[in-house]
Amino acid sequence: MRDCLVRKSDVSRSTPIIAVTEAGLPQVLDELGDAAKSWCAVNDFTAKASSFQLVPGLGGAGAAVLFAVEETGLSHPFALGGLANALPEGDYHLADGFPDQEQAALGFALSAYAFGRYLASPGKKRRLAVDDEVDLGRLHVILDGVQLARDLINTPANDLGPEELAAAIETLFESHGGSGRIIAGDDLLEENFPMVHAVGRASSRAPRLADFSWGREGDPKVTLVGKGVIFDTGGLNIKPGASMGLMKKDMGGAANVLGLASMIMAANLGVRLRVIVPCVENSISGNAFRPGDILPSRKGLTVEIGNTDAEGRLVLADALALADEENPDLFVDMATLTGAARVALGPDLPPYFTHDDDLAEDIAVMAEAANDPLWRMPLWQPYMKYLDSKVADINHINTSGAGFAGSVTAALFLSRFVENTGSWVHFDIYGWTPMDKPGKPAGGEAQGIRCLFDLIAERFAGAQ
Repeated sequence: MRDCLVRKSDVSRSTPIIAVTEAGLPQVLDELGDAAKSWCAVNDFTAKASSFQLVPGLGGAGAAVLFAVEETGLSHPFALGGLANALPEGDYHLADGFPDQEQAALGFALSAYAFGRYLASPGKKRRLAVDDEVDLGRLHVILDGVQLARDLINTPANDLGPEELAAAIETLFESHGGSGRIIAGDDLLEENFPMVHAVGRASSRAPRLADFSWGREGDPKVTLVGKGVIFDTGGLNIKPGASMGLMKKDMGGAANVLGLASMIMAANLGVRLRVIVPCVENSISGNAFRPGDILPSRKGLTVEIGNTDAEGRLVLADALALADEENPDLFVDMATLTGAARVALGPDLPPYFTHDDDLAEDIAVMAEAANDPLWRMPLWQPYMKYLDSKVADINHINTSGAGFAGSVTAALFLSRFVENTGSWVHFDIYGWTPMDKPGKPAGGEAQGIRCLFDLIAERFAGAQ
């Protein structure tokens, strides 16, 4: 995606994109000439917000793109993304006076994403040339992180197993001078990650836990944990076919955490970054974990299994317990965890859960500013009783609350494994865009990480 944004000085010739309003269209057409005026009339272009028209340029020479905006600016921060795959191949630039140039450029680039790994030929290339005032370096950092997250989610599970996901984490950190380790197979039992092992042991591809760090030891500690279930059959509580079709995206939490980590390291933020990802496949075989099993956990709590299709919170629990032992200054986990979150808020608005009111407010402000929608939901303590078990310390699903509040009870379960860290936040993301939207092509999606990048950069700016 970064390749579609360049400096004006690096382009010899490009087509201008001119912002027009309904009221200002006649004046713009007078300046462009009769050919442009006639072309708009033939195509019934009246400058309705976010519509566009390619027209002959001044005096019939060259060309221009008319892009309709509202009197107050862009109708949507990423509205210009509609041009990224609609214009003829070539180079374009934003004409003087185009509103919100940096957001417009980001929307264009985000919309230009295409997952081409399995395609015989690449698609058309369109580039947008931007002014020196646009912070192209920052945009490239963001775009690289988003692309990494999207590419990982879109890669099918036959090519992205637990080993490959762990290797991607290792490659990312080593490329920035970080280091860490990968614990695999039965070594997970030796090192006290029993629930990661239990969930992943039924697959022919051994489970793993990747634990990598970057940055100076004395800097504020930022720890990211991501759910890395590369494919979720549901286990013995097997999913129906219609529910299994998108399960390659069940490692979307891990993908988003890696996208955020990429941004943090590329921007050289002044933090001590740690990323922990349990990498497993929830499969079926004779040694698969079962409903009714009671599992030990790294935390020491025993967990009764209510449904093997709620495996993500189990592997996260062991990873959260590990991260919490270090008491980081900021602790974030991301997971494609519950369908209940999607029922409540849909695919485009991930909920987040935290006891830290100041952190919650900062996230809300940053999310709106970055056009990265998020919505706080409550860690409602009275619902903790829905996780009661008569035979273990806790059940990992809501067994006594008639199935209500699924995303809340999942977050409450995770909260039992975080007791040392004050600033912990859990994101229940979807990791997928069902249909094309401005800045969001259909397919794997980065959610919340542009907001979190801005938040971390601002919160720990003094440490740089």
